[in-house]
Amino acid sequence: VSSMFGKPRAGGERQPPQSPLAECSLAILGCRGAGKSALTVKFLTKRFISEYDPNLEDTYTSEELVDQQPVLLKVMDTADQDGPRNCERYLHWASAFLVVYSIDNRKSFEGCQRYLDVLALHASGCQRRCPVLLLGNKLDMDQYRQVPAAEGLSLASRFGCQFYEVSACQDFAGVQHVFHEAVREVRRRAERSSPVRSLFISEERPCPLVATPVATQVALPTRCTFNTLSTVNYKEVPSVAQAKLVTVKSSRAQSKRKAPTLTLLKGFKIF
Repeated sequence: VSSMFGKPRAGGERQPPQSPLAECSLAILGCRGAGKSALTVKFLTKRFISEYDPNLEDTYTSEELVDQQPVLLKVMDTADQDGPRNCERYLHWASAFLVVYSIDNRKSFEGCQRYLDVLALHASGCQRRCPVLLLGNKLDMDQYRQVPAAEGLSLASRFGCQFYEVSACQDFAGVQHVFHEAVREVRRRAERSSPVRSLFISEERPCPLVATPVATQVALPTRCTFNTLSTVNYKEVPSVAQAKLVTVKSSRAQSKRKAPTLTLLKGFKIF
């Protein structure tokens, strides 16, 4: 029991220190009403929210397992009111960006273009280029669609980013795939930008004969060791860990069925 409060148990074996998880920081951008918070909470809890406070902004942390590799995923649910303003708080923080619009709201789609312009300008002024994914949300409202999928794909192609359409209301698997794909893109960029380590590899070769006087010249069957330069890039495969939710938002709301308390944004309505 004492070990639960930070006191080591007498005679217990010391556990080896665990290596820190690789981290990925993802900022969710978009205009009000695009469904950024609904997407974030759907990904973290598999639940859908219909009501929330659009003025609240917070960061979630979750341990995820992407392609059998654990990652500490940090998600910033931004709350820009009228387009990309005061962007410095996430431009230098995030390692990937998810730009969201609603397929039944053309104004939100036009707002996405402003976000993409800001991200492209930021990328041109710094050395690192972060992955950007364009996401059309509310696919369940397809009958009220104002933005054809072809327009979303064309916009994504113009800015060189991936494009998806999902429903935060109905499609957890699709939402999860988009978040995990952002992690994969960060990994791919890191692999392409990481320098290749030069390694010296020793190998044995027959030594060349040295010219000696004719009377003493003898071919000796000797072998020498040569150091050759190789550019083999070795990768360490991290150990497999189980994905689990670590933290959620600070205020609390309960479902109508009196389920256990779930920490969410203030004003969320759970179904």
